Amino acid sequence: MRIRALVLAASGAVALSALAVPAAQAAPAGPAVTFSSVKVNSGKNIVVGPTTTVTVSATYTVTKPADLSASSFESGPVLYRGTTLDENAEIILGDDPGTCTAASSTVLKCTAKIELRPATSADDDLTNSVAGTWKIGALAAGDDGGLTWQAGFGSTHIQRKATLTTDATPEPVKKGKTITVTGKLARANWDTNKNAGYASQSVKLQFRKKGSTTYTTLKTIKTSSTGTLKTTVTASADGYFRYSFAGTTTTSPVNAAGDFVDVQ
Repeated sequence: MRIRALVLAASGAVALSALAVPAAQAAPAGPAVTFSSVKVNSGKNIVVGPTTTVTVSATYTVTKPADLSASSFESGPVLYRGTTLDENAEIILGDDPGTCTAASSTVLKCTAKIELRPATSADDDLTNSVAGTWKIGALAAGDDGGLTWQAGFGSTHIQRKATLTTDATPEPVKKGKTITVTGKLARANWDTNKNAGYASQSVKLQFRKKGSTTYTTLKTIKTSSTGTLKTTVTASADGYFRYSFAGTTTTSPVNAAGDFVDVQ
């Protein structure tokens, strides 16, 4: 995985595996290829915790002239932020170019891997500021350094992984008495490689009656400045309480494990 501002290169071959990608106007004409069906992580958001590297797959199709050798260029998906692929864009490329199999003399079916790492000493790893929406494009680099760029394949969210807990007390409890439900919403902090409380977020308190498979929402409350949750309900029947967070652009959704309360 590489996150960087795109840099200009005056000349020289450009390989995707080297990740030294010049702006289009600084490079020779690229391979005469077009991309289609570019999909990253099967169309799902990319969720990364505080320490563990996440590797996602991408698939795409390359259409080329029959006389253009597949070995004369490299290709791969690109995640980028900016209006286009220029010197002001931020990009994420795979650590290696895609692997392609010929479906015909003009069509290649390709796969690639993209690694996303929480911050380490390297300057190209994930930091909290990069969480959010990234556009999807594709890039081909010829042996002579020429580039072919294509955008318009939608977008994905790179999200900080959320955690959520629920604790309902007392257990057991008499019917009609008060149950206090506490918990905490936290999310990965890629700058510190730890989880940190997620403040001022709306979280649903849900209940599933014993014998049922469906949770219903009882109320919605907000997390504190440290991500903690606390509310009360009246005991009515045996069942499971849980908090549920819908997620945001930067943070994954999460349901806490249900906490069973025996109502007597």
